[in-house]
Amino acid sequence: MKKPVTRLLSAVTTVVALGLSPVSPTMADEVKIPVGSQAERSQADLPRTGMTQGNVRKAWGDPQQTRGPVGTPPISQWHYDGFVVYFEDDRVIHAVLKRNR
Repeated sequence: MKKPVTRLLSAVTTVVALGLSPVSPTMADEVKIPVGSQAERSQADLPRTGMTQGNVRKAWGDPQQTRGPVGTPPISQWHYDGFVVYFEDDRVIHAVLKRNR
C-alpha cells in the first residue's frame, strides 16, 4: 500500500513543482517613433474615401507620379509629395502619408 501513496505524492510534487517553476519571459522589440515624426492621420490634409479623381486633381493638383491601373477591379496610385492616394476605378479608396526618410 505504500507504493501507490508514494507514487501519488511523487506525481503531486512534480505537478506542483512544474506549476511553480519560472516561465521563460517573452521577448518583444519596442518601436520608438520620435514625436516630431508622428502625425495624426485625422490632422493631415488628405483626400477622403469616395472622392473622384477629378476632385482630387482640383484640390491637390497633378500627381508627381501615377501607377496602374492594375488588376480587377482596377487599382491605381497617385503619388504626391507627402502622400499616396489609391483609387478603385475613379474613386479614392485610401490615402496614406509617406514616411519621412
